[in-house]
Amino acid sequence: MSGWLKPLRRMRSYSGQGSDMSRNERESGSTGSANELNVVERGDGWFKVQNRQTGNICTIMDTFAEMFPMWVGRVLITAVTEEWALISAQAATGFASSIIMSPAEAGVEKTVPGSEAPDGRPGAIIQFYHTFGYALKAQMLTRIGQCVMTCPTTAAFNALTDRPAKLLRIGKSLSLFGDGFQQRGTVGDRKVWRIPRMDGEFIVEERFAVKRGVAGGMFLILAKDQPSGLAAAKASVEAIRKVDGVILPFPGGICASGSKVGSMKYKLPASTNHPFCPTLRDVVNDTQVPEGVRSVYELVFNGLNREAVQKAMAEGVRAATTVSGVVKITSANYGGKLGPYKAVLKEVLGL
Repeated sequence: MSGWLKPLRRMRSYSGQGSDMSRNERESGSTGSANELNVVERGDGWFKVQNRQTGNICTIMDTFAEMFPMWVGRVLITAVTEEWALISAQAATGFASSIIMSPAEAGVEKTVPGSEAPDGRPGAIIQFYHTFGYALKAQMLTRIGQCVMTCPTTAAFNALTDRPAKLLRIGKSLSLFGDGFQQRGTVGDRKVWRIPRMDGEFIVEERFAVKRGVAGGMFLILAKDQPSGLAAAKASVEAIRKVDGVILPFPGGICASGSKVGSMKYKLPASTNHPFCPTLRDVVNDTQVPEGVRSVYELVFNGLNREAVQKAMAEGVRAATTVSGVVKITSANYGGKLGPYKAVLKEVLGL
């Protein structure tokens, strides 16, 4: 276990070596879902599409998102009602929008009915991400302990069914809270700890699996005004949330303060993405905001694997194109320096 606790290389230094993704898998491909877009014009570095459903036309830039590996854990929280499971899930995934300044990246993936839970109760699945394995373990331990165990009627189970890289004894560590009154038990074929608390018992699975996931899926929606931009971003969020294995870590799934790496003026790890700030269009020389665009929103999503992130990008972009007022959709990258995996817009869209 000592090797697991050693810090991993920083994400910008990843070469892809040691990953479970082959070189061919790193290249983007179509998600294979039905295409709702017609290409009506192509230019140098861009193409214009028309949404078949609404007839809206917008420009999509011929660029890509640059994705990178992060360690991920997946947890199922169950409770007496779905409401309580979601209350706990939202608390456990708080302050976890971006690893740049947050202690983790996390989000609610989906709710599940009791028929899909080990204890027969409704639940919510959440995901936690971190660049370093030892830090992910600490985040899972503290967040489950402080935000799940403390919530009325809850229980916590491992929800990562893929082949794990490691199994963490989260339940064993949390069981010490029982002060000697805790007991081992089983729920179905799962080994759990039963920890006494004031409303009964907190049931927590003994081991939680973690593996390498994929972070950094993203695209930008450029719209003529804030109402249309926000409507398009919300439509994208709704579409992405239907993709299994994916989370959107920012509030409501939308990032209004997109960042660039570093700062031109201060010693900061990140600063405002000034080329995409509409209010700076006439101030900076490197603006990427076209005339007539007054609102830009960024969609960021992580997933259990590359295919899930690519599908999320495709579904999100298609949903954004249904909204009138969307002028352009693009993505951002750092020339391959940020991460080894690419999601090329035209390829994930099958265009």
